Amino acid sequence: MEFSSKLIEDAVREFSRLPGIGQKTALRLVLFLLKTEPSRVDDLANTMTKMRREIRFCVECHNISDGEVCAICANPGRNRQQLCIVESIRDVIAIENTKHYSGRYHVLGGILSPLDGIGPEQLNLTDLADRIRNSGITEIIMAISPTIEGDTTVFYISKLLKDIPVTITTIARGISFGGDLEYADEMTLAKSIAKRLPVENYVNIR
Repeated sequence: MEFSSKLIEDAVREFSRLPGIGQKTALRLVLFLLKTEPSRVDDLANTMTKMRREIRFCVECHNISDGEVCAICANPGRNRQQLCIVESIRDVIAIENTKHYSGRYHVLGGILSPLDGIGPEQLNLTDLADRIRNSGITEIIMAISPTIEGDTTVFYISKLLKDIPVTITTIARGISFGGDLEYADEMTLAKSIAKRLPVENYVNIR
């Protein structure tokens, strides 16, 4: 793609580095910004810079947060006996959008994948057992995408917590095997959470 302006070329290159953004889409975005009031563009740039520099991760659940503790963990109205273990921040957002879960979360930051060099040390697991022991949690909900790697992660965590007196369940299989939680529609995800199964039953079925 040829450009008559080095400034436009540089802007298109930066936008096209974003996931799902090709050069043509990047060019449309750049041309849109070119027609936008400079003050609006400044607002966008300042907001992005502020977000990247000031965003934090919750010390309790590892979710994104504006402060030391995220809004979900700090909310006294949440069910403190339920802990939903998810792969990523996007899964927290997807489950919250269903409006069918009122407990708290633990974000792993990934799933076990030995072929990709992702082992237990690369996940947020070091504080999980202590958090469960010390927080009055009675049920763990494994809301992890139904893939081979996801199932391996569920199995590993259930073994990690086997000596803690807590019920471990997993979301029902309204979500097809091999699918990602973040792409499930809200109704399917809500039903999967509501009809969750004990992990031992799920392992036996598999």
